[in-house]
Amino acid sequence: MTTTLPRWLADIPAEQPYPLAFATVSGAHLYGFPSVDSDVDLRGVHLLPLPDIVGLRPPEETITRSWRRDGVEVDLVTHDLAKFCGLLLNRNGYVLEQLLSPLVVASSPVHQELVAIAPGCVTRFHAYHYLGFARTQWKLFEKARELKPLLYTFRVLLTGIHLVRTGELVADLTRLYGGGPPYLKELVAAKKAGEHGGLPGGAPALDVLAGDVEGLTAALELARDESPLPGAATAADALHDLVVRVRLDQGLR
Repeated sequence: MTTTLPRWLADIPAEQPYPLAFATVSGAHLYGFPSVDSDVDLRGVHLLPLPDIVGLRPPEETITRSWRRDGVEVDLVTHDLAKFCGLLLNRNGYVLEQLLSPLVVASSPVHQELVAIAPGCVTRFHAYHYLGFARTQWKLFEKARELKPLLYTFRVLLTGIHLVRTGELVADLTRLYGGGPPYLKELVAAKKAGEHGGLPGGAPALDVLAGDVEGLTAALELARDESPLPGAATAADALHDLVVRVRLDQGLR
């Protein structure tokens, strides 16, 4: 069962081919609705040795692995530090959520510095990430009528609204109920009972769901237009300096 995270997650960072600056849990566990058959999504940053960066062989900028342990499917994706920082500067909500996830499996001074720099990466135009993600998930829901993409739709819209209004990232849907329709609690409870189930009995009709999604989409667009956040990241120099310092330190080892 993965409604609670297994203790052996802490062993995984040491098993990787490169040192990890951090590893955190993403996916349903971060979003507040893991089910008994949810996999565990680990995300993070690895630190390539200097010869891999300056040599002729293409470096492993992104590493993806999947496996099962004790009946739990684990999905691990890590990016090299420089690639991760580039994504952070490109209004990428995925990596921002990974960096700021409170479900930390491994940390380091580099991780802590990235977290401190993160507010300078947040812009009003992160709204486009969440708008696009919501459209994709809603189309999946319309096609399959499964609960999971519906909850993802509500989750990303509410996360996006809160982010561009306040600059605070909250990925846990259960902390955002106040901004959404009243039936979200019932949908989350149903999702926790199974990863790929349909809508529970008594769920709102499709036209009600569509109307609420449309309303939250409009709210996110308005929040974007009225946001006090800057239009571009201000942390480029700080991230550049961090990458250079880490690279040079690796070269001296």
